[in-house]
Amino acid sequence: MSRIRKHVERLLPYVPGEQPKARGLIKLNTNENPYPPSPKVLAATQAAVDDRLRLYPNPTAKGLRTRLAKLHGVQPENVIVGNGSDELLALATRAFVEPARDCVQYFTPSYSLYPVLTDIHNARRREVPLPVDFSLPTVQELRSFKRWDFKAALTFVTTPNAPSGRGYATANLEQLCRAQQGIVILDEAYVDFAQENAMALATQYDHVLVSRTFSKAYSLCFQRIGYFVGPAKLIEALDKVRDSYNVNGLGQVAAEATLKQLTYYRANFRKIIELRKRTVEKLAALGFQTLPSATNFILTKPPRFAARTWLKRLRERKILVRWFSDSRVKDYLRITIGSEREMTTLHREVKAVLKG
Repeated sequence: MSRIRKHVERLLPYVPGEQPKARGLIKLNTNENPYPPSPKVLAATQAAVDDRLRLYPNPTAKGLRTRLAKLHGVQPENVIVGNGSDELLALATRAFVEPARDCVQYFTPSYSLYPVLTDIHNARRREVPLPVDFSLPTVQELRSFKRWDFKAALTFVTTPNAPSGRGYATANLEQLCRAQQGIVILDEAYVDFAQENAMALATQYDHVLVSRTFSKAYSLCFQRIGYFVGPAKLIEALDKVRDSYNVNGLGQVAAEATLKQLTYYRANFRKIIELRKRTVEKLAALGFQTLPSATNFILTKPPRFAARTWLKRLRERKILVRWFSDSRVKDYLRITIGSEREMTTLHREVKAVLKG
């Protein structure tokens, strides 16, 4: 007799992007920032490798929460920090969703962790497909679909969207938030590469949380630091169900130091956005059809061969990109915007594949 819960036995786990062991590969598959952390962030983190390692870190990441609150014009009680934003997304299902009864709602395609978190919690899924161009439906359109639940206990909205890269206007997001009765989480993992953000909605509505991360834009994937901003009552609920000492001490030090070096990082954002534009133009000249992107990656439909074939041929040339089997995006490749050198190599190897 199995001692594992039945719904856990049936679970399909989250599949992360490949983390290769082989050397010499150009890694454009997991949306990491190609630029290193600020030298001052590295110095601060290295300096913290001392006698403090034997001690527990601040249990609530108080110093980091205070700095984040100042950055976003809120109070520390409006901020919670997690072991990456993924932990906080999981805490939200735990705090706001009744297992077996309530539903977790999200658009598809979007972050593939959402269904996993829903299934882990044994909640009901409500998956609503985006339009063909992956734009955000209006509230009126959602009402006409009759598949969208305006009473869903928890709604995730990835903005800008992944894997499409499309950005969503704050005004449109506000209309959606205003119409929802349950908790809405605006997952802004890639927002630093977009033209606008929806952080203000976390202070205007008592049921809206905004999720951010230090991974994608701030070159701290290794440290796993994410945070939510939102109403104090919701933050308090999340705090009740989080693990003790959930954020490691070196991560707190690195994130606090990062917030003191925003000029450095914002310069890198501009470089990535400019390189994204040039990459799209070069690929278009070779027959690629790329969706509009407000992220540090692009979703592009390659010419001549199937996207899965391109995945294989680029890997043979030591370039990793991402391909998804989902029917909505199986004809596309997702390509992270890397360094100038990496994108030059990608362009060269793409031309070689087309000639071959």
